[in-house]
Amino acid sequence: MSLPATTRTHPQKQARAVRLGPRSLTALALVSAVGVAGFTWPFLAPPTSRLSAHAQDAPWLFAGLLVLLVAVVAAAISESGLGPKAVAMLGVLAATGAALRPIGAGTAGIEPMFFLMVLSGRVLGPGFGFVLGSVTMFASALLTGGVGPWLPFQMLAMGWFAMGAGLLPGPDRLRGRAERAMLAGYGFLAAFAYGTVMNMAGWPFMSALASNVAFDPHAPVAVNLARFVAYCLATSLGWDLGRAVVTVVLTLALGPAVLRALRRATRRAAFETPVTFDAAGK
Repeated sequence: MSLPATTRTHPQKQARAVRLGPRSLTALALVSAVGVAGFTWPFLAPPTSRLSAHAQDAPWLFAGLLVLLVAVVAAAISESGLGPKAVAMLGVLAATGAALRPIGAGTAGIEPMFFLMVLSGRVLGPGFGFVLGSVTMFASALLTGGVGPWLPFQMLAMGWFAMGAGLLPGPDRLRGRAERAMLAGYGFLAAFAYGTVMNMAGWPFMSALASNVAFDPHAPVAVNLARFVAYCLATSLGWDLGRAVVTVVLTLALGPAVLRALRRATRRAAFETPVTFDAAGK
């Protein structure tokens, strides 16, 4: 016996605050490619290259370039449909994330903003997630005084972090414990990935004479790779583990309430509903 058409239920398609178009996708791919080069250039440039000869200057060069490219991506995504409602939600979430970040400052890995980026990217989509991650990191840096050559790398890495949550499968169908488990697993792995890529950004600043785990522009790739692994294990493993565990705990504990609130706000905002005006006199 089949149910009447009026009683059948179908998963409602989840609205996106931003729909990525060809222009914004191209800009995002460009900044990601440059960002990958900016993070990994110590492993790509041969010891005899001029870039390796300026190892202390290269991070500054990439940082300046990333500032311009992140701005281009934000502008392109904005032109693709970041309306007033989405801007308002972006401001609220970015302010909340920026306020959460200093809570665990100086304490090993207690960074509650990461779980909010995961859940926001999941509900609002990859385009919104990238902009949210970048803006939140910029706002938190202004709030905490953490402005420096590392900031563009942090903005890009956090943009990737939140965007990745928006690219996870089943945005319209997967709900409940299975979704929370997936988000917790993603948050755990992405928290380590974030710490690793940020280590790449700061590692070349170390003097090779100061430590045997520092970047040596004259050493081959295999040697520098071993140095980098040792650097991560010695300096950030505990911090990254703490960040990952906190992200998992908050995602599982607060995830149901935050996801419901974000989805309810998204439905009420009706991002994808076109605005119409009644004719005068009707």
